[in-house]
Amino acid sequence: MTCKLAASAALLSVLWAGQVVAEDTAVPKPAVNEELRARLPEEIRQAGRMISVNNGSFPPYEIVTGTEMTGASADLTDALGALLGVEIEHATVGGLPALLAGVNSGRYQFAFGPVGDYKTRQDANDFVDWVQEFVVFGVQKGNPKGIVSLDTACGQRIAVMAGGSAERVIQAQSRICEAGGKAAVEVQSFTDQPTSILAVRSKRSDAFFSSQAPLTYFVEQANGQLELAGIGAANGFEDIYQGAVVPKGSPLGPLLRDGVKALIADGTYAAIMTKWGLKNNMIREPGINLGGDLPK
Repeated sequence: MTCKLAASAALLSVLWAGQVVAEDTAVPKPAVNEELRARLPEEIRQAGRMISVNNGSFPPYEIVTGTEMTGASADLTDALGALLGVEIEHATVGGLPALLAGVNSGRYQFAFGPVGDYKTRQDANDFVDWVQEFVVFGVQKGNPKGIVSLDTACGQRIAVMAGGSAERVIQAQSRICEAGGKAAVEVQSFTDQPTSILAVRSKRSDAFFSSQAPLTYFVEQANGQLELAGIGAANGFEDIYQGAVVPKGSPLGPLLRDGVKALIADGTYAAIMTKWGLKNNMIREPGINLGGDLPK
């Protein structure tokens, strides 16, 4: 990836963040829930704040511009902060491994994500799942390479997020392609979503293989240059749950789950998800470690 491409991705992130992409939906501000607040660790209550870490723009959930974050996750963490009577600050790191390391070291209290929840990841962390997701392809308008499934990715340049589950799936597919006598997938791993999608828009990549919700957002902002492909197919995944990440066994796990439950019950969750075009990703009830095995 060239410096020019990285700089362009940063610019696109700023431009997208400034566009009106959310529905005009009123979002209620919850009152402090004293029962939930009492369950916060004493040091957090005394500090009056928590730090939630992200690994860069993941629209429409996380839209990072400089030190500011907007999006569905920002709105939901603001609502959780109001519910718990604390301020939630946001920090950005480069990539999922750095995010998990920061959470597990105690530098950050949690990552709200959503981050993919899989059993292998549950060995070191607990996941508070608050959305369901699907994985599809973002391709150039007209889909000139005909990429509609994993099988059709053979010999193509496929962008993915470094360290994510989609990267693992497409790497496995590359081996399947070679075993079947086809050309391997050229897997292009990037650290953030804007750079990945820019690679497709600039024709440096043939497709971006990632979560449907952010890809839908990027397609809507691409002025007719992009479209989605592979919708409705499993694409190497079973049911996908995504959510917040806390250290293994942390009391914040059950607390965040119950906080999201409260936001579902009072309508805040639905209002925020609707505002950001995420109706199809809503979960009826949050849970801890709902995810299954990573695709092989």
